[in-house]
Amino acid sequence: MEWIKGIQRALDYVEAHITETIDYEEAAKQAYSSSFHFQRIFSILCGFTLGDYIRMRRLSLAGNELASSDIKVIDAALKYGYDTPESFSRAFTKFHGVTPSQAKHGGAALKSFSPLSVKLSLDGGNTMNYRIETLGAFPIICKKKQVSSKKELTTEEISRFWQSCGTDGTIMELCKYIPENNIFQNCIVGASFGKDAADTEFPYAIGAHYNGMPVSDEDLTVIQIPAHTYVVFPCVGKMPEAFQKLYQQIYSEFFPASEYQPCGGTDFEAYPSADVEDPDYSCEIWVAVEKK
Repeated sequence: MEWIKGIQRALDYVEAHITETIDYEEAAKQAYSSSFHFQRIFSILCGFTLGDYIRMRRLSLAGNELASSDIKVIDAALKYGYDTPESFSRAFTKFHGVTPSQAKHGGAALKSFSPLSVKLSLDGGNTMNYRIETLGAFPIICKKKQVSSKKELTTEEISRFWQSCGTDGTIMELCKYIPENNIFQNCIVGASFGKDAADTEFPYAIGAHYNGMPVSDEDLTVIQIPAHTYVVFPCVGKMPEAFQKLYQQIYSEFFPASEYQPCGGTDFEAYPSADVEDPDYSCEIWVAVEKK
């Protein structure tokens, strides 16, 4: 259950530093994870991003403080991370439905957004298909995406990266380097580099199992993936709904009941084609694991 305790530690870190600049990388370290991994899983499990969570907690606390103390609106704006009273007022009004001045003068209806906590509950009862793959070190060829490890990551950034690689010929170029007998069954993969990544500023890549041919494209990089055991989950259904639902089940149902837990290694999402409009689209999620 160490990874579950780690998530709670990350939440505790955020709460303890809620009026300061949150270091996303440091929060992820509390959960034995990279910043990229932690933000993705947080968003999948919660339905909102870590950045959204921090903003809602700050606005909730700001509303309570304005209504119950003599703090000035400008001081509340600075305390809860806003550069100007105007930007604070816009965010506050959008969240609470009233202005900071109305909240300060009393009688206004405010919203409370409570801090998250990790709890185990009796739930599930669902059947999940999976297999265990134990692999030695192997190379992939890929194009890497630069993302600051200390800042918020959005799923839109990754989606735009895939679209770009599809239109600029990167994915077609990657297919040339796939060996005949390959790990991912001719799939192009999204690689989420974990704690073993050499450069945390490039936590994500689009790539394929590499056949060793000379590489002519300067945008492509060959990376050696360390040996890991993987739990592989097939995903079939309409995208992205089936994909998101499976991820939620993996982290909220499979891992709490399994002898395995995520180890912070490199995870993969294996895609056989770009035809994600197919209602029966099939892909796989590979999670690097260790025994508890």
